[in-house]
Amino acid sequence: MKKDKREFLTEVELEFMTHLWRLGQGSVRDVLGQLAPERDLAYTSAATILRILEQKEFVTSTKKGKTHIYKPVLAKDAYQSRSLKALSEKLFDDTPTMLIARLVDDYNLTEEALEEIRALIEKRLKNDTD
Repeated sequence: MKKDKREFLTEVELEFMTHLWRLGQGSVRDVLGQLAPERDLAYTSAATILRILEQKEFVTSTKKGKTHIYKPVLAKDAYQSRSLKALSEKLFDDTPTMLIARLVDDYNLTEEALEEIRALIEKRLKNDTD
């Protein structure tokens, strides 16, 4: 399996990981119970997705009776960082300022949101000079 295939999640894998991150851990049935009812995903399909996540080393599983309990290995914030870095490299010429500029330009950010961003930047600048 190619390395980058193992590093990133497909859309459905991300959906499952999001539920596992929220749950902390869970069985196939636990994750299925988190999906929207209209999703109508078969138990076997959900089990396959969780096994793939285990093969990709995003989750580990332990057996509890006949049930496998899946637990995230990678924290959500670590995956967010990995994904943003890859996006910045591939789509924004490895220039994070271009990525941030696009977000600021494309999202109709409130003054409050912009102030939060300014506060984060000022905090980072202060910490770098200390």
